[in-house]
Amino acid sequence: MKKLLILGAGTAGTMMLNKLANELDSSEWSITIVDQFETHYYQPGFLFIPFGIYNKKDVIKPKRDFFPTGVEVIVSGIDKIEPKENRVLLQNNQVLTYDYLIIATGTKIRPEETEGMMGELWHKNIFDFYTVEGAIALADFFKRWEGGKLVLNITEMPIKCPVAPLEFVFLADSYFTERGIRDKVDIHFVTPLPGAFTKPKASSILGDFLTKKNIHLTPDFSLARVDNENKKIVSWDETEIPFDVLVTIPTNMGDDVIERSGMGDELNFIPTDKQTLMVEGYDNIFAIGDCTNLPSSKAGSVAHFESDILFENFLDVIEGRKPRAKFDGHANCYIESGFGKGILIDFNYDTEPLPGKFPLPGVGPFSLLEETKMNHYGKVMFRWMYWNLLLKGKELPIESNMSMAGKRL
Repeated sequence: MKKLLILGAGTAGTMMLNKLANELDSSEWSITIVDQFETHYYQPGFLFIPFGIYNKKDVIKPKRDFFPTGVEVIVSGIDKIEPKENRVLLQNNQVLTYDYLIIATGTKIRPEETEGMMGELWHKNIFDFYTVEGAIALADFFKRWEGGKLVLNITEMPIKCPVAPLEFVFLADSYFTERGIRDKVDIHFVTPLPGAFTKPKASSILGDFLTKKNIHLTPDFSLARVDNENKKIVSWDETEIPFDVLVTIPTNMGDDVIERSGMGDELNFIPTDKQTLMVEGYDNIFAIGDCTNLPSSKAGSVAHFESDILFENFLDVIEGRKPRAKFDGHANCYIESGFGKGILIDFNYDTEPLPGKFPLPGVGPFSLLEETKMNHYGKVMFRWMYWNLLLKGKELPIESNMSMAGKRL
């Protein structure tokens, strides 16, 4: 009996569990998945909570609702991976051995990494929206807030869902307009990037949207500390930006187990072959999703496209072949822009977001790099697709590798 062990039951781990449980012969394979939490969070939904669009119930379900029958589920923290011994030590003192390992331990925000971020104003005037607790606290604050200087700051890259900070300020513009106090709210988007986004051409277009919505952009800001007493953020070159409310995207880091196992980089992300998704230096370990050091977006769509590639390569490896499928860094992101509209971008490692129609050339129904109501509906529909199709490992009508069909150069 061969053993497959999956570490992490978030988006990526759950997708792989379902895909492989449906493929592998249960008389020949035992499959085990480990996670320390029983609750699954629809993380793209956190963005909507501060603005009263979603509440906590809209973004949580029991993880066991998405596990197939016949697999072993262990609820425990993970103490250490010992890859040379093909075993994993759990915090409940269990020792698990494996023939093949898939690591899907994700990434988490680490506000404690920045001086002053978790000071006396934390969840009072300083908030995150990358946790459900932070998003709920911010929603309560916004209900009472009557205006002032709203600063959104990205501490450093990479971050989970790189478009979410842009979506946040776009939705804030819409939210405070509808409340009738937009003229009392000064919105600032502060980023360590040279522009609004990681890809230059899209950055220019998205920067124009910031300008049209009267959102001030401060690029190249490298956050050093948060001054709680004087309500300001300070960069390493001592540039200061005051705030009345700070919405921060803290440093993102991989799980501490990666550091304890000696398998990660300085941010605990796992060195992973960007095409095959095999962990560098090992022929029986794969990594998927936000835990990797891939130069692609840390987003649910990317994990989905990776899962198709990993599935093919896993079957190749267990059957004694070299992995043949190659991941091209495909990312597909709907960007909420407020007032019931959205923007769509589709790109990969080598190709920047381009204008055009998606997924059908000339038809769409979605428009790339344009603000449309249909793109907003795509974002709204994604939650249903996530719970009912994506997590269950079902096929979606989008190719894993990016297509140039419908795009205009």
